[in-house]
Amino acid sequence: MKYKKIREEELKNKVGADWFKQFDTTEILGNIDFTVFPKQDSLFGRTPLLWAEAKTGNFDIPTMFVQLVLTIGKARTFDKTLPPAFLGAFDFKKITFVDYINIQDIFYLNDFNWNVTPSNHETKEFQIIKERIVTVLKTKTYVFDYQKDEKLLNTFIKNNVAKATTKSKIKIDKNNFIPIYLRWIEIVKPIIDVNWDDLKKANIFDSDFYLADIFVDDRGTQNIDDDLTIRDSLFVVYENQGYKIAKENIKQMFDATINIRNKDAYLQFWKLYKRPPIKEFQDYIIERRDLLAPQDIRERKGAFFTPRIWVELSQKYLTDYLGEDWQDDYYIWDCAAGTGNLLAGLSNKYNIYASTLDQADINVMHERIDHGANLLKNHVFQFDFLNDDFIKLPQSLQDIINDPEKRKKLIIYMNPPYAEADSRLGDGRKGVAESLIHKKYSDLMGYTKREIYIQFFTRIHCEIPNVIIANFSKLKNLQAPKFSQFRAFFKAKLEKLFITPAATFDNVKGKFPIGFFIWNTNKTESFKYFKADVFNKNKDYFGEKNIWSFDHLKLINDWVKTFRITKSESIATIIGVGSDFQNQRLVRFGEPFMKVPASNHNWQISKDNLIESSIYYTVRHNIDSNWLNDRDQFLFPNDKWKNDENFKNDCLANTLFSNNISSSFGTNNWIPFTEQEVNAQEKFESNFMTDFIKGKIKTESKANLFGTDTNETLKREFSEEAKEVFDAGRELWRYYHSQPNVNVNASFYDIRAHFQGRNAKGRMNSKSDDLKYMELIGELRNTLSFLADKIKPKIYEYEFLKE
Repeated sequence: MKYKKIREEELKNKVGADWFKQFDTTEILGNIDFTVFPKQDSLFGRTPLLWAEAKTGNFDIPTMFVQLVLTIGKARTFDKTLPPAFLGAFDFKKITFVDYINIQDIFYLNDFNWNVTPSNHETKEFQIIKERIVTVLKTKTYVFDYQKDEKLLNTFIKNNVAKATTKSKIKIDKNNFIPIYLRWIEIVKPIIDVNWDDLKKANIFDSDFYLADIFVDDRGTQNIDDDLTIRDSLFVVYENQGYKIAKENIKQMFDATINIRNKDAYLQFWKLYKRPPIKEFQDYIIERRDLLAPQDIRERKGAFFTPRIWVELSQKYLTDYLGEDWQDDYYIWDCAAGTGNLLAGLSNKYNIYASTLDQADINVMHERIDHGANLLKNHVFQFDFLNDDFIKLPQSLQDIINDPEKRKKLIIYMNPPYAEADSRLGDGRKGVAESLIHKKYSDLMGYTKREIYIQFFTRIHCEIPNVIIANFSKLKNLQAPKFSQFRAFFKAKLEKLFITPAATFDNVKGKFPIGFFIWNTNKTESFKYFKADVFNKNKDYFGEKNIWSFDHLKLINDWVKTFRITKSESIATIIGVGSDFQNQRLVRFGEPFMKVPASNHNWQISKDNLIESSIYYTVRHNIDSNWLNDRDQFLFPNDKWKNDENFKNDCLANTLFSNNISSSFGTNNWIPFTEQEVNAQEKFESNFMTDFIKGKIKTESKANLFGTDTNETLKREFSEEAKEVFDAGRELWRYYHSQPNVNVNASFYDIRAHFQGRNAKGRMNSKSDDLKYMELIGELRNTLSFLADKIKPKIYEYEFLKE
């Protein structure tokens, strides 16, 4: 068979049809060129057989494999799905295979940059992988010529690829223990003979059984009679072909041994993996057992593992504030300790206390103490901070809390849960609205009771006064307008604050800041403003950020109320939504009198409020949303903008060339040019916008500086930056109108859609194959960026945003 002079997609199709027709080769997995799966899922689900690189032409084997390895490593594909038995590579002449197990160690290289472009063969990383893989390929590859080795290739596929599901055992490590767990849930969990609901009530979960399984020392045997779980800290252990509950006060609730219904299925599943995990990753897997808990359980228990870099930095900030000897002078209690990683690095174990909801976490901390962790076992205890009475605390900690002088030396050091209730009333998500503290202080917390971490703060405020609080949390308690009720009663002095991206914390999604706060509750002070230190994800100091409470300040949507009412004909609906950056992307245009949710801040745009609406739209979109400004609020401006005609016209120009208005909304009143300017093929339905710019349209009466009413017929004079935007836009419109069969009333959005097209999901593509269009749209975007830079200082000068 010959595959010369065909495109890569055709080559992949032909290889699939000629050699792998008994398999499924249609699945697309990330950027991997070619995948092979069984046509029917086996007992173990969707088991991949082969991942391969495809090349047209005649390539050397190591080069193809290096590109495949870099593609897999860059996407960490093996962390997200079970790896195949084989990796492969093929071109028009040959195909080659290597056992995945023979090269998997490459994916765990230390200090290696996987973010390079796999197809760039000139990078340092490409050469490093090539050097490593050449040695393996010399002795471990199977190479077949399509024509010369036709029979051998078919035999190899039949005897090896087709039977590859149990070919070799995969090592369990810190990267794949979660994907393996997800497959374990599908295959093994259903055959464990136990009532999971009863276990859940006792705070025992399927993940405890999975940990018992992966820490079995099977010593290469196929007989599970001899298998035994090897970690003492586990909640559940595997022993004598079944599971046993290790927690003393729960044992009596279940039979002595929890049986497995289908031992053959159990054995077949674990034939795929080498147990126990790689030794250097065993402690990590136990410490990160929180990653296996369901999302709602993780959030309720506060299983948001604090990265070591922020633990170290938080302790430096405590040292800077309290002095070098603070660990000897103060008592420390982490009341949401998890497995205790926030306490790593502390030296005086006699002054440290750690409590958590989960006894399994206590077991982990006790085992860590046995291996040298600097804690006392009787200072590490199970305690539900939002429900339990303080009488359950160790007596020594009770003595500190009950003594006013000692209490001043108590630091509540914590990273509490970030879960929040689903409903606006603070009810909803299980575990959030059920706590004793939620019920006890409901009236005091008001809306903010929906946040678990606020419940922690409230109990400390009410029941452990005059302590130091050193905590990680979101910034809602400082900035969110709806949290003003919390700020009204929590009046501690904020002494220190650094912020960092939330994405650096496991289990936390979204682009927003998480801060480390040091509060002195012995000092009374209403929070208004603080200058926080900013660190990027790599712990590099980034500068300072002003954090404002925004209490007693009107928001931008209050300003909207001053101009939203109009009696004139609508030319569009504007949807405004909330006043912070996280709602920025939702600010958009719709057709006139568009039906939108009542909660949205929306209004009709007409000739009377077009300028103010353009200012609103521009201000909301001029500055990109990022993790650092996510909680900032747009505000009611001062009056200076009213006399700045350049600012008004700049905002109008920006709006005209950056909106989402479509001619499908109805008559397009937003065309910024006349027919003659753009050589239009027909007359426009509306010349509203050019008439408005030329001052031909009178607006409704407005009070001027002297308090008298005027009818405005102002001709708009634009800045040089705005003129450049119009010039670039005019060229784009002209090019569009030079095309055949165009919509003469097309909007800016319609023009983009015409050239860029849409994908299968109906979304506009980001690029066009029309090079002339890409040149013109690129120039327009450049001029808009210069205009945005001119507008940006005015946004702060007129106090739409606080600096």
